[in-house]
Order: sequence, then C-alpha cells, then structure tokens
Amino acid sequence: MLGKKKQKSRRPTGNFDTLISSRTTIKGDVHFSGGLHVDGHIRGKVLADEGSDAVLRLSEVGEITGDIAAPHVIINGTVNGDVYATSHLELAEKAAINGSVYYNLIQMAVGSSVNGNLVHQREPSGLLTQDRASAGDMLADEGVGESSENDGGKSE
Repeated sequence: MLGKKKQKSRRPTGNFDTLISSRTTIKGDVHFSGGLHVDGHIRGKVLADEGSDAVLRLSEVGEITGDIAAPHVIINGTVNGDVYATSHLELAEKAAINGSVYYNLIQMAVGSSVNGNLVHQREPSGLLTQDRASAGDMLADEGVGESSENDGGKSE
C-alpha cells in the first residue's frame, strides 16, 4: 500500500496529450490545447489555443527558443524568449528564462532564474503588448498627448 501512495504522489498534475521527446527538435511554431510535455527542443513560438485551459510543461532537459503563451506553464528547463502565463506559472529549481515573464500567479523554487523582467498582470496577457503598441500608434495619429494650439485660453 505504501508503494501505491508514493506512485500517486509522483504523477504529474494535468493530462498531457502530447510529448516532444528529448531526441526531437521542432523548427516552427507549435499551437496546442490540452497538455504538452516538452523534453526536446523547440525553435519557435509555443502557443496555447485561445480560450483553452492548456498546460505546458518543459522538463529539465527541454529547451524552447521562442515566446510561450499558455494559461498554465511549468518550467524546469531553459527558455530563450518571453513567457506569457495567463493563469499560473511554476518555475522549478532548474528553470532558466532569458526573457521577460508576464504572469498572473507565480511560484518560484530556489535555484530558478529569470534574466529579464517579471511583470504581474491580472488580465490575459497573450497579445497585450501588441494591443498597447497599436493603441499608442492610434493615439499618436490622433494627436493625443501632443501639445496643441488650443490650450483653453491659458497661454497669454
């Protein structure tokens, strides 16, 4: 009975539908839903389907060179890119991120490292940076924030 209890505690949380093995390298973007476990190397963006409750888990031998966007992200390997975790981000002891991290809830183990910014966001952050850039362009086009000749009669 004790052996069965130990086995249950070692089971991963979540259901991982897809495994990228340590002998596999993917060049290009990966779109997924459900669970994705990465032991191999991905050279491209890893994006969860919008509105899904997807889980990405990167093992200590895995590496992703590109941005990650998913609701639940568990990292114990190396990421060279930005990480957008809209719900929960877990950085295990061997996690190394070279890029900015956008998160709602974060859990970091001793030994994990982030070489970039940690940005707390309560709203979904998948495309926020692009939306803000577009909004900034629109405001500049409309002259918002620029000085204008009409200052309410305060200049003279």
